Amino acid sequence: MRAFGPSSQALPAAAPATGSLASGLEDRGKKERALALISSAENSTLGWRGQFGYIEDIGDGRGYTGGIVGFTSGTADMLAVVTAYAKRKPGNVLQKYLPALRAVNGSDSHAGLDPGFPAAWRAAAKDPVFQKVQEDARDAYYFNPSIRIARDDGLRALGQFAYFDAAVMHGVSGLRAIRTAALRTAKTPAQGGDEPAYLNAFLNARVAEMRTETAHNDVSRVETAQRLFLRRSNLDLTTPLTWQVYGDSFRLTG
Repeated sequence: MRAFGPSSQALPAAAPATGSLASGLEDRGKKERALALISSAENSTLGWRGQFGYIEDIGDGRGYTGGIVGFTSGTADMLAVVTAYAKRKPGNVLQKYLPALRAVNGSDSHAGLDPGFPAAWRAAAKDPVFQKVQEDARDAYYFNPSIRIARDDGLRALGQFAYFDAAVMHGVSGLRAIRTAALRTAKTPAQGGDEPAYLNAFLNARVAEMRTETAHNDVSRVETAQRLFLRRSNLDLTTPLTWQVYGDSFRLTG
């Protein structure tokens, strides 16, 4: 349930939303719902704004996982976040760890990061500049690309969220691979297909991909959340929403 990072270490400017759909995640309220849903799976809480300082090694082979969408030291996105923070606020508490983050990228190693890096991450998380860096990275690397792909496929809010969640866990390249697998059995709405049928195929492909990794073999974030919304025909993520992830129950009412 962790992100594979971008190919570049530099944090690009977040792409602006182009237009707005009442049923889509460009709607501010529905984006908030999506972020709460992501947080329920990534951090077991709906309060995603309280997770800037989250950091631990969850034993998934990606080193340290930290922040609002699980940036990892082994997959480039944590390095990109700390690099961007150093550019926006030189001399910050994380900057001295950049050489170590470059060295451990692509592995689960903590070399050069222990023992001080987790405490430094938590300290930096109190800084609004670092918080903004994390939000910009989330949007630039995961939210904006996945929403563009979903809109091109003619998907409403639930489908857009399903793509976003897949991008957070598997990276945008992983999202595209899952989409390709789904297209073998169903057409997107933009291709003239039935939206629920396509989403069911996409979720099937997502579950199959998750089960290829031991760290992701609990597929409840799909089966008792996204699939549940689909069975309820809630393609617009209309509240109230109730779901379960990893045995925890959640409810959104507004």
